[in-house]
Amino acid sequence: MDAQTPPSPRFYPPVLLLMAVVLMVVLHYVLPVARWLAWPWRALGALPIAVAVLVGFWGAVQFRRHDTTIIPFEQSTALIAKGPYRYSRNPLYISMTLILVGLWILLGSLSPVVVVPLFVWWISTRFIANEERHLEAQFGRTYLEYKTKVRRWL
Repeated sequence: MDAQTPPSPRFYPPVLLLMAVVLMVVLHYVLPVARWLAWPWRALGALPIAVAVLVGFWGAVQFRRHDTTIIPFEQSTALIAKGPYRYSRNPLYISMTLILVGLWILLGSLSPVVVVPLFVWWISTRFIANEERHLEAQFGRTYLEYKTKVRRWL
């Protein structure tokens, strides 16, 4: 591991996503605050989850096609700028966020929504910022040009 590479995180993003899901469900049942959406409207939460699954799968396939790692902070062998990476530098994190938004809608109470911005903040500060520094160090000008063309989120 070189000086540019941060130590591996204790919890990778899928584990953080699972923790966020559990926290949202706990908040819904223990501290529901206000029920803002009734059934059958809550079923609309399935839509962002379905989009998340499609975007996440599409993004993950790009790692396989380019024969590079999907694991944060491991050495990349390619800079991916195809598929959903033409529109966002972080489609996998967008898909995770969409899962949380969909779950919030499915639950139909206000308290779980606090988890969504906390998840985005955590991912942005603990993963995305470090990953971008790592990619810039590894791919240099190519990555900087990509950053000017493609937004971090959307």
